[in-house]
Amino acid sequence: MTTEAAEAAGALQAHRPMLLGLAYRLLGSRHDAEDVLQEAYLRWLRVDRSTVDEPRRYLSRVVTRLALDRLRARQAARETYVGTWLPEPVPTEPSPFGPLDRAELRDSLSTALLHVLERLTPPERAVYVLHTAFELPYAEIAEILDRTPEDCRQLHHRAVTRVRQEQRRFTASRPERERLLDAFLAAARDGDLATLTGLVASDATAWNDGGGRVRAARNPVFGADRVARFFAGIYGPNRHWTMRRVELNGEPAALMTGQDGNRYALTIAAADGRITGIYVVGNPTKLPPAS
Repeated sequence: MTTEAAEAAGALQAHRPMLLGLAYRLLGSRHDAEDVLQEAYLRWLRVDRSTVDEPRRYLSRVVTRLALDRLRARQAARETYVGTWLPEPVPTEPSPFGPLDRAELRDSLSTALLHVLERLTPPERAVYVLHTAFELPYAEIAEILDRTPEDCRQLHHRAVTRVRQEQRRFTASRPERERLLDAFLAAARDGDLATLTGLVASDATAWNDGGGRVRAARNPVFGADRVARFFAGIYGPNRHWTMRRVELNGEPAALMTGQDGNRYALTIAAADGRITGIYVVGNPTKLPPAS
C-alpha cells in the first residue's frame, strides 16, 4: 500500500464506526453496509483530499448517497425475495457502530424500528436517520441529498408521523423486554399455551425470515392464539433446541439452534406489558458466525 493510500485508509478508519452505523441504519444489512464502505473508500482514494475540509462530512455524504442507490435497487428487486424480509441482526456487545450512549443511537438500531423504516421512501429514511439518530441539521442534510432544507424538514415530518404510528407498539423498557423474552422462551420450550397467550398482545404479529434457505413461515403470523400455537409447535417439548441469550441491535435477543444445525435469531417488540411483535431471522446469509 502506498503512503497516499495508507493515509486515505487511516482517515476512513477514523470514522468507520459512525459510517458503518449510518449505512447499516439506511440499509438494514451489515453485508450491504460493508460493501458501501468499500465503495466509499475507493471514491475517497480518487478524490483530491486537499480540497476536503471535513472528511467526516464528505464521507457521510458519499456513504448516504451510495446507500440510497443500493436501497432503491434492493426495493425494486424485493419481489423476488422468498417470504418476509427482515433486517440483518448484528451483535452489539461490543458495538461495531461505535458507542450507543444516546437513546436515539441505540433505538435506531432496533429490529422493530428498522422494520418500520423499510416502509418509508429512501429519501424519508435518509432524513429520518440523519436527523433523528445523528442529529444533523436540515441544512447539512440538504447538502447530502441535493434538496432544500425545507424539503428535508417536510420529509422528516412525514417519516416521523409514519414511525410514530407504529412506535406505540414498541415502547417497553429494556428490563421489561428482557423479562418478557425470557418468559416467552420458557413457555415456548414447555409448550405452555396458556402462558404464551397471556404474554402476547391480542394483535401481535410474528415475522419469520428464512429467505427460502431454511424452513420458515412465509407469511406473518397474526393474533395471540396463532402466535402462541406457532411457537409452542416449533420450540415445544421434544424439539431439541439449544438457546443462547445475546444482544443484537442493541436489544435483548436469543440465538436458537435446532437439532438439524439451523440457527435462528429471535427478538421482540413490546408495549404495555405484552409482546407486540416477534422477529425471527433464519436466513443463514444474515446471521452472525456461530461461536
